[in-house]
Parts: sequence; C-alpha cells; structure tokens
Amino acid sequence: MSPRAGVVDPGRLARWCIKHLGSPPADEIFRAGHLSTVTGLRLADDREVVVKVRPDSPRIAACVEVQRRMFQAGYPCPRPLTGPTPFGSDVATAEVYVPGGATLPSADHAAVAFAEAFERLIRLAPRPGEVSTLDPAPSWAAWNHAGDGLWPRPEDLDVDLNEVAGAEWIDDAGRRARDRLRVGDSEAVIGHCDWLAGNLRWSGDGLLVVHDWDSVTAAGEAVLVGFAAALYSTVSADELATVEDTERFLVAYCHARGREFSAGELQQSWAAGVWTRAYDAKYQHAVGQPVTSLSENEARQRLRRTGTGARRP
Repeated sequence: MSPRAGVVDPGRLARWCIKHLGSPPADEIFRAGHLSTVTGLRLADDREVVVKVRPDSPRIAACVEVQRRMFQAGYPCPRPLTGPTPFGSDVATAEVYVPGGATLPSADHAAVAFAEAFERLIRLAPRPGEVSTLDPAPSWAAWNHAGDGLWPRPEDLDVDLNEVAGAEWIDDAGRRARDRLRVGDSEAVIGHCDWLAGNLRWSGDGLLVVHDWDSVTAAGEAVLVGFAAALYSTVSADELATVEDTERFLVAYCHARGREFSAGELQQSWAAGVWTRAYDAKYQHAVGQPVTSLSENEARQRLRRTGTGARRP
C-alpha cells in the first residue's frame, strides 16, 4: 500500500458510516488500496458498501459526479452513495459493493470487448463543462502538467522524477511522446485514464463493472483512447498490451464509434500510450523496481507509429 493510502482507524470509520450511511459496519469484506484506502464493508443493516479514503482534492467531487451520471445512464459502475465528505484530514466516499466477475473476457475477444466498453464510456460521459474541475489529471496521464520538467510529481512519492538520473531511453521516449501530444488541439471529452484489466470485471465477454472512478479525467478523445489501448491486457492483469494488442484496440474502437480516426489522431493515440507507459517506467526506475511497463525496443516500435521516430542508441 502506498504511504499516501495510510491506515484507516476502525472507530473513525464506524462513526463515519453511522453519520453518512445510517448504519455501522458489521463485517469487513476486504481491504485494499494504493492512492486510496479502500474498504469493503457489510453494514449492520446488511448492505454491502465500499468506502474510499484519500487525501482531499477538488477533482474528487467531479469524479463522483461523473460516476453518478454514468450509473444513471446505465453504464456498469458502482452506484455512489455519498459525495466526498471529511474523514479526519482526508475525505471519504462510499459506493455500492459490486462483487464477482472475471478479470478478463475471452482472449480472442479481449481487444473488441475492452474497446467497445471504452467507446460506450466516452459516448455516455457528460461533457467536461457539465461537471466541476477534473484537474489536475492523475500523474500517469498528466503529460501537459503545469510544473517544470518532463515528468509530473507522483501522488505517492515525495521525489522529483526529473532529478532522477536515467534511464536515458525512458526520458527520450517520454519527451518525444509529449512533444507529439502538444501538436494538435482537439475538443476535450471525459474518460477513464487507468483502463487496466484490474479495474474492470467481466461476465463472459460482457462488461460487469468498471471500478476506480478517481481515474476519470478530461482530454482529447484520441489521447484518452491511446491511454486505454496501451494499458489494457488480453492475457493477464499483470501484463500490458503488446504493440499488436494496441493496434487491435484502436481498430475495434474506431469500428465501435462508427468512424475512423484521422492519421494525426492515430499518431496522438500512439503518443499518449508511449507517454503513460514511459511515465510508469520512469517511476519504476526511480524506486528501484524492475522496469516492466515499457522496454526500449517497444518504445521504439510505438514511437514509430507517432510519426516522430525514435533515436537509435
């Protein structure tokens, strides 16, 4: 668990549930967390809920509002039960617990299933002007952050990635992707910027539920699609999309939306995928973990599809 997630005091959690949900916890179903502490609870009145506690941010209210409107539109996501309310120095929200489901659809249908689910999300989401601010974007999607340097500051690490030496090929990939993303100005839409297999559950090839609505953000459609196409998986929640998987996702997404991306939009999608995975690779390098989010060879292959090429070592 990230240091930012912290440990939730059971007494404070019980008092919060009584005040905001009208019933105390009876049993704990699960506990997890990275940027949030996420606790599944069975309340004394037999309702099953999930309470998320995390540092306060203006964007949380907008994320919950997007989730609420998506649920009302019939999209498979947990129904929010509260907006963000104080929890000590943090804030908490609650939603209905949606259990079950498989991590992946069938392997031969994964690209289409993930792409169609994402297209439906983009289509049903409110326009950015209909909700309060979704800024700042999560760090792995913040290619246009307002700070100095190439990399934004991670939410859960008190380190400036721009001051971490190496790996040169990661910085080069991130810089080239960012420079390509800066060329183009498309209308912003709302989407999910953490389209990892671990955030979705499936019933066969049908989408059962999408989790982690704190990862909602606003950006150009091609950019959001590029994040999703690079982050989903066809074989395991621990393995990200291959170059071929990303190509299949992009084809399936355009088929679902009923019109093709332009050549420039496709390049933006590929650049977004490079940027988010290069950011994760830089983070892994900074904390001494194996770099698994991107390899130098794959960065080169993906960058070729952005129209920028890649520097040879």
